[in-house]
Amino acid sequence: MANVIRADGAGGNPLLGVEGIDGTVEAYLRRVGEVFRVFGKQDSGCVAYGVRLPDTGERWFVKEAVTDRAQESLERGWAFHRAVRHPVIVPQVHRMAVWDSERTAVVTPWRDGEVLYHPGERGSGDRTTTGSPMARFRSLPVHQVEQAFADILDAHLAVEAAGHVAVDLYDGAVLYDFDVDELRLVDLDEYRPGPFVLGADRLPGSRRFMAPEEFERGAVIDIRTTVYVLGRTARLLLDAGDEERAWRGTGSQLAVLERATHPDPHQRFAGVGEFAAEWRAACGTPGSG
Repeated sequence: MANVIRADGAGGNPLLGVEGIDGTVEAYLRRVGEVFRVFGKQDSGCVAYGVRLPDTGERWFVKEAVTDRAQESLERGWAFHRAVRHPVIVPQVHRMAVWDSERTAVVTPWRDGEVLYHPGERGSGDRTTTGSPMARFRSLPVHQVEQAFADILDAHLAVEAAGHVAVDLYDGAVLYDFDVDELRLVDLDEYRPGPFVLGADRLPGSRRFMAPEEFERGAVIDIRTTVYVLGRTARLLLDAGDEERAWRGTGSQLAVLERATHPDPHQRFAGVGEFAAEWRAACGTPGSG
């Protein structure tokens, strides 16, 4: 935490113009703006806030690490966002040291929408209940769901190009604005350079989305692992229910996903680019062939 300065909010943007703050993050945010949302129940070990600045009306999302594990994740996420930029991925644009806790908080632009799954948020912790974000998303016309997944795929072409791999991608990282049918990806803090060898018994993430090798100490985690997770994402987003018995897509699309999610990494597509090309062909997307 070298070179940390105490923030007084004077001059410039009181979120982007300071390096560090005294006291708690929440107290500081309430001094400089209106805290209109608090996200207190985070499995990641973070606490987050939505804050509106009074002079400009700008809205920002500020996420603070409150555990050592969360701090490690924020450090990893900061490095990821320096390496990967894409319109679908909500960027981390600034970070501040928290003087008292010797941890950090990151600042991202606020984006309207609802995460498709969030066990700590009322109405978002069930994928099947009528009115929940995931149930509403699954009731959208198929072409809109296909477009949303196309955006996810396109973002991961940028991830692949930067030499990174997906870790902990699941429906809780998908933010969807139902008013304008716009998708964004958030909380990609576990993404990292790849390939790498798994040094733990498992990686963080939702079991329903994860590849078999993510549960195997000593396994190689590479872009084929990302292909698997993306395949599972499409499989779950394009199903009408949670038991995978109500596929809304075509047989050709399902065949592509079966290869993408093969248990043997060497039987999958070699990378996101190859998977994307085959998926687009199965969707009949112009220019895919």
